Amino acid sequence: MKKLNHLAEIYKNYDTYIIDLWGVIHNGIALHQKAIEALEEISKAKKKYVLLTNAPRPNKSVQLTLEKMGMEKTIRDKVYSSGEAALNYLKKNYLDKKFYHIGPPRDFDLFLDFEKNKSKHIDESSYLLCTGLFEDKENDLNYYKELFKDHLDKKMICTNPDLI
Repeated sequence: MKKLNHLAEIYKNYDTYIIDLWGVIHNGIALHQKAIEALEEISKAKKKYVLLTNAPRPNKSVQLTLEKMGMEKTIRDKVYSSGEAALNYLKKNYLDKKFYHIGPPRDFDLFLDFEKNKSKHIDESSYLLCTGLFEDKENDLNYYKELFKDHLDKKMICTNPDLI
């Protein structure tokens, strides 16, 4: 198998691309310039693509982060996040139900549209909304075992699907 050095070597062979953001387009701090050049080539060739991320945030929040890194608007408009997918699902199916948020406060911008439904206590919730782990309990699985033991019948919606 021949090693691929750059997308330019094969981009003519495909009509549509699904491209991961983290690690491919950026490293969390800066854009990878070669990746940006590849996206520009794909765009010039009128190829379709979507930039996927499993970030538990709305598309607009991800796009704002990419803008701060210096990504052009025409490229970053093609972002779709797992947070956006979860938000669409929640709006359709759970808009009026109480939820208990599991995850760091920085992830809560996803749920501002129905912040009034956030319960402070797990007992008052209809479902569990997970964006990650609590920052002070990341390594304490016994904490979560205890937290969930009486709530195993509740649906948990995970907006960051690569987390265990």
